[in-house]
Amino acid sequence: MSAWEILRLLSQGIGYTLLVTLVCSVTALVFALVMISLRTLCGRGARLCVDTSVYCLRGIPVLVLLFLVYFGLPLVGIKVVPLAAMALSLGLIGGAYVTEVFRGALDSVDGVELMAAESIGLSRLQVFGYVQLPQMLRFSAPGVLNEFTSILKYSPFAYTVGIPEITKQATVLAGQTLQGAEIYLLVGILYFLIYRLLLVFAQLVERRYRIPGVSPL
Repeated sequence: MSAWEILRLLSQGIGYTLLVTLVCSVTALVFALVMISLRTLCGRGARLCVDTSVYCLRGIPVLVLLFLVYFGLPLVGIKVVPLAAMALSLGLIGGAYVTEVFRGALDSVDGVELMAAESIGLSRLQVFGYVQLPQMLRFSAPGVLNEFTSILKYSPFAYTVGIPEITKQATVLAGQTLQGAEIYLLVGILYFLIYRLLLVFAQLVERRYRIPGVSPL
């Protein structure tokens, strides 16, 4: 089988790879925003729960949590579709890392601005929403986008639960053609090209939202 034919067949999995990356990235972003909001706005107990959850999630291998979700939850009567299993494993683990990026970005917000906001009568929620959150998102853009590229690199785990992304297509082709070296070399090239496109997008976003005179995290 020619290289072009292999590429054509592998390209059938690109859409699933991008879908898994997008779903897990959105899950990570939403989870991280919820976690950092609870940590900032609620009391010491909520902060302890958030810090403990983030610490535990960061220590769990993605594949282990994926198997626990996909194969373990049905044992207690909860059936999980493959894409949801990826979101609940890779998405939440990615979200734990994004939460840490947000935490560092919040620490970069000038305390004088917070005092000024409180002095004009803004509530704690208003200070967070109008002062801290916008700056946090801008400070953290490079770090968050870097985590999204990590999610792309972990997306091949989706083939273990039956999602026909690029790696799944490659496994099937390698078994049919016995051209494993050529096939996986082309898989690496495809992932590199997708990574480069994502990196270019990340650089554009970073340039668009960078605060003048402030170094990114």
